[in-house]
Amino acid sequence: MVDFEKLGVFYLGRNYDPATKSLTEDLLLYPSKDLTTHAVCVGMTGSGKTGLCISLLEEAVIDNIPALVIDPKGDITNLLLTFPELKPDDFLPWINKSDAERKNMTESDYAKSQADLWKKGLQDWGQDQNRIAKLKSSAEFEIYTPGSSAAKQVSILNSFDAPDEGMLADQDLLNEKITTTTSGILGLLGIDADPIKSREHILISNILQYFWNNKQNLDLASLIQSVQNPPMKKVGVFDIDDFYPPKERFELAMLLNNILSAPTFQSWLTGEPLVIDKLLFTETGKPKVSIMYTAHLTDNERMFFTTLFLNQLLGWMRRQSGTTSLRAILYVDEIFGYIPPVANPPSKRIFLTLLKQARAFGLGLVLATQNPVDLDYKSLSNAGTWFIGRLQTEKDIERLIDGLEGASSASGKIFDRKTISEIVANLDQRVFLMNNVNQENIQIFRTRWALSYLRGPLTKNQLKLLMPSAEEVIPPAIKDQTKTVMNVTAANMQMPVLPETVSPDYLQRNMQGLNPAETFYLPYVIGKSQILISDRKSKIDVDMGSMFLTPVSEEAIPVNWESSFEVDIDLNRLKKDAEQGIKYSEIPEAAKDSKNYSQWEKNLKDFLYNNYTLEILNSRILNELSKPGESERDFRIRLNQLSREKKDLEVQKLKDKYQSKISTLENKIKTAEATIDRERSQSSQQTLQTAISAGATILGALLGRKSFGSSTITRAGSTMRSASKILKEKQDVSLSKEKLEDLKAQFEELEKSLQGEIDSLTAKYDISTEEFERIKIRPQKTNIFVKYFNLVWIPVANESVKDIREIKFLS
Repeated sequence: MVDFEKLGVFYLGRNYDPATKSLTEDLLLYPSKDLTTHAVCVGMTGSGKTGLCISLLEEAVIDNIPALVIDPKGDITNLLLTFPELKPDDFLPWINKSDAERKNMTESDYAKSQADLWKKGLQDWGQDQNRIAKLKSSAEFEIYTPGSSAAKQVSILNSFDAPDEGMLADQDLLNEKITTTTSGILGLLGIDADPIKSREHILISNILQYFWNNKQNLDLASLIQSVQNPPMKKVGVFDIDDFYPPKERFELAMLLNNILSAPTFQSWLTGEPLVIDKLLFTETGKPKVSIMYTAHLTDNERMFFTTLFLNQLLGWMRRQSGTTSLRAILYVDEIFGYIPPVANPPSKRIFLTLLKQARAFGLGLVLATQNPVDLDYKSLSNAGTWFIGRLQTEKDIERLIDGLEGASSASGKIFDRKTISEIVANLDQRVFLMNNVNQENIQIFRTRWALSYLRGPLTKNQLKLLMPSAEEVIPPAIKDQTKTVMNVTAANMQMPVLPETVSPDYLQRNMQGLNPAETFYLPYVIGKSQILISDRKSKIDVDMGSMFLTPVSEEAIPVNWESSFEVDIDLNRLKKDAEQGIKYSEIPEAAKDSKNYSQWEKNLKDFLYNNYTLEILNSRILNELSKPGESERDFRIRLNQLSREKKDLEVQKLKDKYQSKISTLENKIKTAEATIDRERSQSSQQTLQTAISAGATILGALLGRKSFGSSTITRAGSTMRSASKILKEKQDVSLSKEKLEDLKAQFEELEKSLQGEIDSLTAKYDISTEEFERIKIRPQKTNIFVKYFNLVWIPVANESVKDIREIKFLS
């Protein structure tokens, strides 16, 4: 087995000598940390670009690094075609039948030929079936089809939720999200709107800004209503009706409504929410590769979805801690159209922001294209690594070299334009030039054999075979879901009589889609607590808040906190005014006695003391504790990144420690090689000189020259001394060779020692199978406080009252 399974490096191929058109023994091992400065991969159809990029993603997965993929052609779906046993039957469903026909082969025979081809290809590149199995088990692979049920569906509904506090505090970032989201929406309508001049753009931008600044979520229906009846009265100094008259606003609302109401658009609103964290990791914290397949979308739809997706990614990124190690990868298989040199589509602004800022958060971008002429290379000057394959025209090469030169200049690296142009113009298939600003020299290499079966783009029908459609996913509105039955048979329009000391609140919720005549106010008791927890041993000192909600029922215990559920409701949504037209359900007699409320509040405090504990997870390997409220999944994800950072740091320390020894040995080896070359040359010259001298002596004697005498004898003696010198020089060459071999052996031993220490680090920080210690901390009763307690009326649709799991009162 070739030694490429090293810590923090991606095995991408072997170095290639373009002069002899042959491979060398040197592996192309790309440091994963270098990907935080991003990479661009360019190559025409047939250059091997897809194979290289899939290999890079495979290496990331094997190193437990998650990836997000935007796949507009369907090529990267091949990542799911991994067959550890390499059986022909595994290949059979995925072969290109037309290829079999062209070769006059049956489908079964062609599948066998593909299996044999992959087996041989892997062997030639030092890989085996175990590596495929490792790839397959290292991550969960998912294909999502926005706007389609061909694979897993993804919903865009949460894309209009209010940004988090961090983004709201960064006005530039917030403005960028508003601008790009608005441009994406209008692009879906076919409106190419200028953010400064377009009334449509300005109106929708102001609507988004209004709701988001007030920390209110939006959905498309609310957006359409707000276009008709904007929440703000002015735009700049103009009244809203003067700036954009109602009749014209209605026309824009109708355009939006036509899209929203179209049957084909409903699939955009169904499926898993577009939550980046969930796309990067499973519920157990295992890395994911989430492929966004967009080949079936129109250009406008593709831009719309990509813009929303990138905005979500940008928001996720800004919530992460800073790191110098690779945390995740965003791979875009065809960047054409997203970062054009002249136009400014909404995607371009976000890509520019990601290219500038993502490095600090460990997010590496890999952008690929076969159309180099249509890229804004000034924008891509932030990319540190360029993989360049075969290109179609001289114009392509010149434009690419311009971008490459700009990237090199930005890093202060010397760029030999003429040499690189000549190399790029003569690249073979699967041969790439790599220019990495983190390394001194360019490298020419041939890509390794991919572990995945590269059969080409998959169709929507094939996706259905590969990944059954996901059922509609609706996130639960509450964490703990408990059934209860409410009495609404005696409902009336007047609120039941309550004690004078009880002033109930009303939960304000989105009433759209609810018929007031079929909606009822149900009585609940809500309590918001403050819990102070301290533990010196665990160095925990936290102020925890929790909110519990429980129905008021006709049971023997009308308010039972044991059947309550924890919620997270903004108290600002609790108002004193009821919605008009909603009936009240009957309230139990116990709720009409003021004394019961103080007892229920005391019961809540007892319930919290008996049931509420803070569970902290402890990793003995990394000597780290989980944060209060941090799930085991999130703790494991955080530790994976922490272990990668510690490994990278310690590996660098090891390399620094060994560097002087390695440099000394390398210099000694170079000196020894030069000595051998010199001694060989001297030995050859001496041998030739001695041969000539000996020949002259013999000839002189044989020809019977008169001069044969003392001078001939002198020459003969000299010849004998020369022969002796030859023997000595040959011995010197032999000794020098032995010395060189000894130095090489020392160098190999040093490399083994370094690799051994690196392998030890890998084992030391491996938390993949660690069972965390669970530490439970109970609060003291004197540290439990009820900060808010009251009766609250919650409007619920009639068909939902029998099962609290269906009460979406948090919407």
